[in-house]
Amino acid sequence: QVQLVESGGGLVQAGGSLRLSCAASGRTFSSYTMGWFRQAPGKERQFVATIAWSDGSTYVANSVKGRFTISGDNAKNTVYLQMNSLKPEDTAVYYCAAKIGRDTPGYDYWGQGTQVTVSS
Repeated sequence: QVQLVESGGGLVQAGGSLRLSCAASGRTFSSYTMGWFRQAPGKERQFVATIAWSDGSTYVANSVKGRFTISGDNAKNTVYLQMNSLKPEDTAVYYCAAKIGRDTPGYDYWGQGTQVTVSS
């Protein structure tokens, strides 16, 4: 049973930083791809960033490129999302997700989410 547990959300002023963590358990994740998504009230879920455990390659959405960085610690089975220069429009619930492989569509496992609120 795969479990993903996010942490690190909170309230921050515009221009501030937060680091989200996603601790994964229940599998050997070497062949998995991990992703971060977010969903603001009344809006659809939006892709933020992804990292492939197999080679460490990353991809970040254009909307957050240059401000957000995704990274991972294989030894801890933990993925991080470093968020800098936060804006009010970054306010959302942030979800961690996992899928087997890199090019498979959709994600198989989701965390419960962590709230990020950016005040102006």
